[in-house]
Amino acid sequence: MLDKHRTSSSATLREPCRRLPCGPADARRTVRRVVAERCRAEALPCAPEAMEDALLVTSELATNAILHGGGITGFDVDIDSSGVRVSVSDRSDDVPVAVAPVDERGRSRPGGRGWPIVCRLARDVRVAELPWGGKRITAVVPLH
Repeated sequence: MLDKHRTSSSATLREPCRRLPCGPADARRTVRRVVAERCRAEALPCAPEAMEDALLVTSELATNAILHGGGITGFDVDIDSSGVRVSVSDRSDDVPVAVAPVDERGRSRPGGRGWPIVCRLARDVRVAELPWGGKRITAVVPLH
């Protein structure tokens, strides 16, 4: 879904990003820290499998922003009772698409599996155009 505006919810707990992650590993570390701190502070349940899903979604969004979007231009993590909301912004206006794992001749293609992983693991995925160009992809991964 492509949203032409950004919305925010006052019901979420927001983690201000002190610096943008340099890559997927930085993004995962930030999500792991924020989720652990907030779940502990707010007594929210967080199954280990749910944390792994959130980390994989984060890694795929960050990787795609770097490989296909001209780099990470924004990164936010929000937590509420429905799950962890990870937002990654990049410079590209192109909406992500799933690519077939094989080409027209039946040969295996490298890559192209990240977006389907994000869409499968996240309960809600939104793509929003940014007013200054680029896009913001937000995915919500349930924590229980």
